[in-house]
Amino acid sequence: MIGKLKGIVDEYGDDHVILDVHGVGYVCFCSSRTLQNLPSPGEAAVLAIETIVREDMIRLYGFADADEREWFRLLTTVQGVGTKVALALLAALRPSELASAIALKDVTALCRATGVGKKLAERIAQELKDKAPSFASVDPALVRLSGGLAEKTAPKPLADAVSALVNLGYPQLQASAAVAAAAKTAGEDATTEKLIRLGLKELALG
Repeated sequence: MIGKLKGIVDEYGDDHVILDVHGVGYVCFCSSRTLQNLPSPGEAAVLAIETIVREDMIRLYGFADADEREWFRLLTTVQGVGTKVALALLAALRPSELASAIALKDVTALCRATGVGKKLAERIAQELKDKAPSFASVDPALVRLSGGLAEKTAPKPLADAVSALVNLGYPQLQASAAVAAAAKTAGEDATTEKLIRLGLKELALG
């Protein structure tokens, strides 16, 4: 099983690169983001590799690093997410952005990927929320608030404050982040009015 390839970029296709490793050309299918970040033909490149073996074919999928490969593996465990959709998600979102979108159940962000509709995005967020790599870059308070809003269990002042900011024209995720930050400052038992006021200050600073 091939786990990594280091060689010279030979040529590019629409969805793949041919990597020359000591005279052998390996066809590696990659996301458009990975392809764009690879060097010009004739230059050296390294790809983390996932080998997919089926009855009728063997395919190599190339990734910028092991994190991206791990996301590919996780995504393809979700029903309805094949290799093509997984690569589309990796083209639309960086690994850290995927982690954030899943932690916050941000369906809109996941739907930026070609071939991902609302139902599939919801399934991805639901199935991978406990399996995905660390959400260290995501504020835990924001995760709790977003989850509470999705399940309609968030404290009423927080939910009302988010709703008020959304009604003012701010995106749901941005409004949730501002209210989560406000609640950390004022406490989750703060009034709706105070949360809105502090939330607006957070948005102004952002």
